[in-house]
Amino acid sequence: MSTDYQDPAWHLAPELPRPVIMDQYWADAVFLHWRIDVRAVAAYMPPGVVPDEVDGSSWVGLIGFRMIGAGLGRGLPVPYFGSFTEINVRLYSRGPDGTRGVVFVTLDASRLAVVLAARAGGIPYVWSRCSPLAHGTGTQQEYGYAVERYRNQAGSRFAVRPDPEATAEDTLSLELTARFGLHSTLGGRTLYIPNTHTPWPLRPATLTEFDDGLLAAAGLRVEGPPESVLFSPGVQTQFGKPRVVPRP
Repeated sequence: MSTDYQDPAWHLAPELPRPVIMDQYWADAVFLHWRIDVRAVAAYMPPGVVPDEVDGSSWVGLIGFRMIGAGLGRGLPVPYFGSFTEINVRLYSRGPDGTRGVVFVTLDASRLAVVLAARAGGIPYVWSRCSPLAHGTGTQQEYGYAVERYRNQAGSRFAVRPDPEATAEDTLSLELTARFGLHSTLGGRTLYIPNTHTPWPLRPATLTEFDDGLLAAAGLRVEGPPESVLFSPGVQTQFGKPRVVPRP
């Protein structure tokens, strides 16, 4: 099933199923994306879910951002534990009804309590030493992230310089970032967890630093620099009630 580009609102979030179960802000997001063969990612999809294809191929993303004020329900941030740095490796998915989402292969975070709680819910968080990187000022401002896992030594370090005068509004950039839910597995069932947020304010960016081991540690092989490099100052997002994805 392909995106219906005849619908002018295809890249906007659908209505969120109630109740709101979580509210959080994602700040200073860096998006790095590579093309990857669909056969290389099929095994990572939960039962009943298939790889989504964008611009003729599957994609793998390395995404870093600062989580701010995460909390249960609407507008109830958890002090200290609700703010941390996260770096995730993600793939792109499509459910049997055509619903498009992401599948997280790993999510590195610096709050152990968050990691344990998320893993209990079927989300593959990894406890790591994570920190944001910032260099320069003004038009030379750079944003990035560094992560080092405590157990298996895998890590990553990357930074970008966004173009403050440009906006990324092309279809590829929107398709890779306008994702309003995730597919995961819990208790033998495949779930779709929806979220909503305003459109990402996206800027094209230049990769200024890159040394990554997370993709290889996840078993995903890519070659060369990322084809898509984007930056966003952030969005407020909310998660709604999960639903079970029927198996074929």
